[in-house]
Amino acid sequence: MKIDLKKTTAPVNTVTYNRNTIDASTENIYEAISVISKRAEQINTEIKKELIDKLEEFATFNDSLEEIFENKEQIEVSKFYEKLPKPHSLAVQEWLNDKIYYRNTEEDSSQA
Repeated sequence: MKIDLKKTTAPVNTVTYNRNTIDASTENIYEAISVISKRAEQINTEIKKELIDKLEEFATFNDSLEEIFENKEQIEVSKFYEKLPKPHSLAVQEWLNDKIYYRNTEEDSSQA
C-alpha cells in the first residue's frame, strides 16, 4: 500500500494512546504492537527507497574530492523527509484507522 506522505495527519511528536483503543481489534496488546511494528518496518523501507530515488535524480557525480557542490534540490528533499512523522507514528495511525489488514495464522490453522 502506497502512502501519500504529503496528506498524512500522523503526529510528529509523541502521543499517548489509550491501550484499549490499540488492542480493540485483536484483544491482545502484544499482537497489536507486533502488527504495528511490522507495518512500521514496511513503511520505513518504502520511505527510504523513495528518498534514495529522489536524491539520485539530483545527484551530481564528480571525480574530484576537493569540489563539493551544494545541491539545493537535494537539500529541500532531505528537509521534507526530515519533517515527516516517524514510520511507527504512521503505522499506529493506519492501525487506528483500520487500514492495516492482518490475520491470525494460528486461528486459521485450527479452523482447517
